Amino acid sequence: MKLSRNWQGQWPRTPGRLLGTGFVRFYQLTLSGFVGNSCRHFPTCSEYAYEAIARHGLWAGGWMGLFRVLRCGPGGTHGVDPVPEALPPRHRWWAPWRLWRL
Repeated sequence: MKLSRNWQGQWPRTPGRLLGTGFVRFYQLTLSGFVGNSCRHFPTCSEYAYEAIARHGLWAGGWMGLFRVLRCGPGGTHGVDPVPEALPPRHRWWAPWRLWRL
């Protein structure tokens, strides 16, 4: 039985990841009801951000989540868009713009 809609896999509980996933969870429990259920992707943008931060840390996962929300707007992408299990070597911490199309 799945207790949460967020990713249930193993991830290191570092302070940055806990802060980031806590922020996403706070959004899910409070503000997402006012925004409405209008995400054009699966998993939803908040679920994607939660998993991206849990898997890749606050810096890379936060950028991936932000870019996903920006792609979800009018004229953006749609469909199934899973979080990558590992980042390719060309995605460095100092070049977050490369995470746009993940």
